[in-house]
Amino acid sequence: MNANQAWQATLGQLQMEMPKASYDTWVSGTKFITHEDNIFRVGVQNAYVRDWLETRLTSTITRLLSGIMNTPQNVQFVLQSREETSIGNDYFDAIPQISSSFTKDLQDKSPLNMRYTFDDFVVGPNNRLAHAASMAVAENPARAYNPLFLYGGVGLGKTHLLQAIGNMTWEKDLNVLYVSSEEFTNDLINSIRSHNTESFRQRYRNIDVLLVDDIQFIAGKESTQEEFFHTFNTLHSQNKQIVISSDRPPKALVTLEKRLRSRFEWGLTADIQPPELETRIAILRSKADRAGRDVSIGILESIARQIHSNIRELEGALTRVLAYSDLSGKPLTSELTSIALVDFMPNNEQVEPDQIVSTVAKAFGITEEQLFGRGRTRKIALPRQIAMYLMREEANASLPQIGETLGGRDHTTVMYACAKVADLIERDDLLRRQVFQIRDQLYNHQVAA
Repeated sequence: MNANQAWQATLGQLQMEMPKASYDTWVSGTKFITHEDNIFRVGVQNAYVRDWLETRLTSTITRLLSGIMNTPQNVQFVLQSREETSIGNDYFDAIPQISSSFTKDLQDKSPLNMRYTFDDFVVGPNNRLAHAASMAVAENPARAYNPLFLYGGVGLGKTHLLQAIGNMTWEKDLNVLYVSSEEFTNDLINSIRSHNTESFRQRYRNIDVLLVDDIQFIAGKESTQEEFFHTFNTLHSQNKQIVISSDRPPKALVTLEKRLRSRFEWGLTADIQPPELETRIAILRSKADRAGRDVSIGILESIARQIHSNIRELEGALTRVLAYSDLSGKPLTSELTSIALVDFMPNNEQVEPDQIVSTVAKAFGITEEQLFGRGRTRKIALPRQIAMYLMREEANASLPQIGETLGGRDHTTVMYACAKVADLIERDDLLRRQVFQIRDQLYNHQVAA
């Protein structure tokens, strides 16, 4: 058993289970180094990434590795030395060598991933405006659109564009900072606790380009919104570029302060929709080419026709198929592709919203009427939000359709629920397992039927 291939298989599983923004930021840049005494030694870019992985993903990764290797495994995250940067990833091109000053800047400032460039972004009708606007911003920061506000569903490429902007503007010798809204909030809390808010403000306001991912998560956090409001004003008044991403447009951020929503609309707002079939095939072809793998158009189209919700799952499926082929020693065929993805997409039938309602209600020991009702206790509200999330992700239902199915709720309520569950899936191992178990039950029920 090749340990490096086992690590690639684990990456493929994580790519499908995690929100794209989290996977891209924290996991995609890792590299397999060695495997000795049932311990996987994995290289990471900096101490911040190492700490995040140790805190959030160690148990999940060890479980996946143990299952693949059929023996108990452990994982150790280490800072990569210069020699180790060329070891490991069989599926992707090596990251180009970079200057020590750039490495230090990334470690001190933001976890930019140099793999994400405009050259690697597949453009289609679903994302053409967002791509063109991002290119314009990267080429002429603070002169084209300021702020640039990108929005779209999970795993559609928002983080890729933010990181591409960051990489291109850094090459212009600009001071770039990429953060998630969660990191912004945590930095603020830590600065308040340590009585060092001035250092926080210096970090966020003495920059040329600020890239903030998933801004929707500062909604309801008054202190964070207040600080971001002043940070935004300071940077904008100094003609510094601001780029923000969200899962919904500014007008739909109903729990965000009106003065922030207004400022987010000062520049250009561009959406990213799920890719159509031709773009999905092009995305898979690009990933296969980067991996140096010859994959037939038939196999790429087979994967693209099965998976249409987001790019994260699309690329994760290809990674799984490649890993399955390598681990089994079998050639890439349509039959192997079906076997590799059988537990991911048990069949091609789309689940129905009412099936999701009944399955969620049964899983949580409540009635369907309670999901339709107005009860707001956590026992009822969380299952209702999970049902909304699954309708969006598995049934591809529209926001109004979901709201109507679950008691005539407003589409903004549905947006909030989907974003909240996506965030919980990232942070809560127990809830993530519950959601995936319900999803498996949905498809297993179809097979049984």
